[in-house]
Amino acid sequence: MHANSTDRGRITARVTAYAQQLIEQAAQMTATTTNQFVAQAALREAERVIEEHSTIHLSIRDAQRFLDAIDNPQPIPDRLAASLRNHLEARQHDTGSRPSSIRWNPKPR
Repeated sequence: MHANSTDRGRITARVTAYAQQLIEQAAQMTATTTNQFVAQAALREAERVIEEHSTIHLSIRDAQRFLDAIDNPQPIPDRLAASLRNHLEARQHDTGSRPSSIRWNPKPR
């Protein structure tokens, strides 16, 4: 989903009276409106969650094994190479041009 910086959306939430009081107090302390405060806090948390879920954390040992595998890849098994060739040939036949690369888009969970 792509949005222009001028596009606007609306989010509403029901909170307890206590939560509303604290949010309003914090908004006053930061010289923002309640809406601005909530939107900014939600945006910061959304960015944090996305970053957390987009990062893979590895131990030093696992990171080294990963880098070694990239630097020294295992040879492609014959059956996989044959399957890939068949796929590329079928794709060339369907599109009329030979692809220079293969795109793989994993399905979302």
